[in-house]
Amino acid sequence: MAPALYGTALRSRLLLGTAQYPSPAVLAEAVRASGAAAVTVSLRRETAQGGARGAFWELLQGLDVALLPNTAGCHTVKEAVTTARLARELFGTDWIKLEVIGHHDTLQPEVFALVEAARILSDEGFRVFPYTTDDLVVAERLLEAGCKVLMPWCAPIGSARGPMNSDALRALRAHFPETPLIVDAGLGRPSHAAAVMELGFDAVLLNTAVAKAGDPVAMACAFARAVEAGCAAHAAGLLEPRDMAVPSTPTIGRAVFS
Repeated sequence: MAPALYGTALRSRLLLGTAQYPSPAVLAEAVRASGAAAVTVSLRRETAQGGARGAFWELLQGLDVALLPNTAGCHTVKEAVTTARLARELFGTDWIKLEVIGHHDTLQPEVFALVEAARILSDEGFRVFPYTTDDLVVAERLLEAGCKVLMPWCAPIGSARGPMNSDALRALRAHFPETPLIVDAGLGRPSHAAAVMELGFDAVLLNTAVAKAGDPVAMACAFARAVEAGCAAHAAGLLEPRDMAVPSTPTIGRAVFS
């Protein structure tokens, strides 16, 4: 069963971004083919295309998925909080994917500002989905600030590098067993999605790997299957790696020929 986020049960463990697709029609087809539970949308993109009455907004409404507005492109607490407030008014939801970027090259979150903005928005009734690093202390501070979901990266946004620090992701899962964890950013291949789901994460959010694929619709389907496979593998109980070979056929009880 897919996780419940802020009391809302999702229909799948895959969330998709809506940027960089070759056309709105391809975006819609990819979202439907993936069975995605939610899509993220940038306030800046929506307002640039005509606001709530724009064609892009109409397309989103027709997808029949949850909307997760984000504060993409924000670099300060004030900018992120203001954008979140505008997004709530425009999209009619308390959900917000909170991004406060601190480094232009890596697009790494500015974690100090992120925690401050998360506290302000949580106090105002927002359901905050913070895009963060894989740092345990930052995760604790975000939970203390009122977040009920964490969205750690596995690599820089759009890098397609996949999990760069599986040990850190594994530690996050172990330290916060009851907190929904969604890997966000850096996934480039379906095998990357399967790998993080095998660690016990609750869902993945991705954009570039699908939107920029040669066939976004087929890639969306591939990621959906990978997420399901990784989740099923974790639930089944994975065999831990071993330092030595272990025979699959036991030697005890075998017939001895002389």
